[in-house]
Amino acid sequence: MAAPRPEPQFLVRLAEDEADRLAAQRLRYAVFVEELGAAGAMVDHAARLERDRFDAFADHLILVDPARDAAALDHVVGVYRLMRAEQAQAAGQFYGADEYDLRPLLASGRRLLELGRSCVHPDYRGGAAMFHLWTALADYVEARGIEILFGVASFHGTDPQALAEPLSLLHHRHLAPPELRVRSRAFTPMDLMPEAAIDRRRAMLKVPALIKAYLRLGGFVGEGAFVDHAFNTTDVCLVMDTARLNARQAAIYRGNRA
Repeated sequence: MAAPRPEPQFLVRLAEDEADRLAAQRLRYAVFVEELGAAGAMVDHAARLERDRFDAFADHLILVDPARDAAALDHVVGVYRLMRAEQAQAAGQFYGADEYDLRPLLASGRRLLELGRSCVHPDYRGGAAMFHLWTALADYVEARGIEILFGVASFHGTDPQALAEPLSLLHHRHLAPPELRVRSRAFTPMDLMPEAAIDRRRAMLKVPALIKAYLRLGGFVGEGAFVDHAFNTTDVCLVMDTARLNARQAAIYRGNRA
């Protein structure tokens, strides 16, 4: 019987140089383009890089396995793209503004952070990788006084009817309060089934792990889905108000640290 593979000695940090950023874009290409069938105007198929115009303005939180080859841009095994309000202003907008009307968040007067392009290398899923990324994200949020986190998260595929049960569950059980309720610009209804007809367990099995993680933390969804044909996804906008986290949720988010 083969011995279990030892847990990697992860490093989590912000991308420091062009090699880090390229490695993050290489991982994104493997996940979003090769695995999920996404496309985009700035995708570089020859170099195997998934990128867009917002990358130059954002921070890139990367999970590094030092045992992998940095020279081959293979060292990044997890990534989060982070964009604060001042960075979005420099870019001209938040990424999610093309999909959702963000005016309720922008009018709140609170410090915003957009989360995007989150992915983990297939070989590192189901282990400690996401825990390390979330712990580092919590440190980033605390150090910068972030009050509201938000970002689009995706179901694979572009047929909302095939996702009627999980989308309806999100609408009926997890809709954001009015003051934080962003709305899809190309509005696709999410209340496709009456709440009484939903099999909650079956519906939750169809909800991607990242969305479920935000819901466990007390996150909400905006009104309406957005079908992103370029990325081959049906998107929802997740919103998390750090002031609304209860003690248990805050402990999960901060990695159970005191």
